[in-house]
Amino acid sequence: MAFEVLIAPSVLPADFARLGEECTGLEKAGADRIHWDVMDGRFVPNLTFGPDVIASVRPLVSLPFEAHLMVEAPHELAHRYAAAGCDLLTVHVEACPHLHRTLGAVRELGMDAGVALNPATPASAVAHVLDLCQLVLVMTVNPGWGGQSYIAAMESKVAEVRAMIDEGGHDVKVEVDGGIGPVTITAAARAGAEVFVAGSAVFSDNLGFDHAITELRRAATGH
Repeated sequence: MAFEVLIAPSVLPADFARLGEECTGLEKAGADRIHWDVMDGRFVPNLTFGPDVIASVRPLVSLPFEAHLMVEAPHELAHRYAAAGCDLLTVHVEACPHLHRTLGAVRELGMDAGVALNPATPASAVAHVLDLCQLVLVMTVNPGWGGQSYIAAMESKVAEVRAMIDEGGHDVKVEVDGGIGPVTITAAARAGAEVFVAGSAVFSDNLGFDHAITELRRAATGH
């Protein structure tokens, strides 16, 4: 089954002093979404940005914003990201003791709901919430830091999630995040992923955002 490939650059490696300019550059280069890696220093060891930073960039670009909350108690913060202009909010299975309630609250705030799985968390953890979300994010690194190496063993999990979605007839996209670049994206796409978060591969390309995003899309689609 063929899927539309969506490239969602993470702005984690961006020059934060030029964050608005970086995001407008990604839009001009053909990115499909902007991915915001929100970390609280507790659920993961790193500390990044919050809703006020996202809100400051929102008027500058028209691309959808997806916020990936790597935080404790994401249900307490969801409304802040809705107010900041996020179109999709992804929460971690591991951070949500009442996952159904949290996903329902995200949707009630007018955002699409995503659910993320850490590498050690089995695909079965999302089996009973596929009717409540629009995206499943399979982490292909352990969350917390950019620039980590891709965990190829996660491809079988991507395939398992994809099969659950297809067998249930759900309209849910599969996203991968972590170590995604021109070399790794092909196998992730073959496994069933269709949304690709890439940070280092986009921001470290010496030929610029246009080249990086074009190469990612080519490698994912095979042409």
